[in-house]
Amino acid sequence: MDLRGLHYFSVVAEELNFTRAAQRLSMSQPPLSNQIKALEEELGTPLFLRGGRTLQLTEAGKLLYRRAAQLLDLAERTREEVGSLAMGLSGTLCLGSVAGLAPFLAARWLAGFREEYPLVRFEIVNGSSDDIIDQIQRGYIELGLIAAPYDDEHLEGIPVGSEPWCAIMSERNPLAAEPDAPLPLKELAGQPLIVPHRRSRVDEIRSWFRQAGAEPTIIGEHSNFVDVLAMAHADVGISIFPQTAPETMPGIVCRRIVEPSHQARYLLVRKRNASISELSQTFLDFVTDCLQEEQLEP
Repeated sequence: MDLRGLHYFSVVAEELNFTRAAQRLSMSQPPLSNQIKALEEELGTPLFLRGGRTLQLTEAGKLLYRRAAQLLDLAERTREEVGSLAMGLSGTLCLGSVAGLAPFLAARWLAGFREEYPLVRFEIVNGSSDDIIDQIQRGYIELGLIAAPYDDEHLEGIPVGSEPWCAIMSERNPLAAEPDAPLPLKELAGQPLIVPHRRSRVDEIRSWFRQAGAEPTIIGEHSNFVDVLAMAHADVGISIFPQTAPETMPGIVCRRIVEPSHQARYLLVRKRNASISELSQTFLDFVTDCLQEEQLEP
């Protein structure tokens, strides 16, 4: 496979029509069809179901389309970084980030970083901690802001912050009657809970409840803050989420959980024993300097 062939395949996958794809690529249809056939022969499997006016992607085709998008994006970022070396530090910094405190940390760092390196662009890749870790392991991104715990055998990270967990609920919930008061963890026992979609996080929450002599009643899992807001607004259950998350919808109450309280810890991670680009390394050094300055002048 080469990048040109992947680009041709991606355009056909988007158009699902050889004629339109050829027009978009400014080429005739027969060479394009031959390129796709050659790719299918190389991979040993059909990528499209042919028949009628439109094509359909096979399961192999769907997988290749996802991978091709990632590879073509990585190639473009690499071209930008290599081509811009003569202009000083520039290119696109790709940073993975979970929800909670992480986006606010990233925004503060990027604001200062771009003051020093105004030619740098950035791309934020959102997802769960497991999503971000997977992207780092596969080499699609080099740096990620995740929540602990993490695999320190394959990743190395620096602690960058922490915050307490809270309960996000509808104002119709009886536990929302005292919105400004901390909420003892035991009061959540027996309540329908929605927790982060991550096995290690679920285990951590169960252990936390056992410290209070209780067991959580988990009815669902969420993967982003929009899900948290929607579930709370509809009074589906009470979501457990880091406290930084702002209350952006009316009718929603956020109470800090105590007795015992528990912290969500954030880390900036990279792949262990792997080289990273000059841009990523410079950003990592910048963040490290910022953290050291904060320790000296909190």
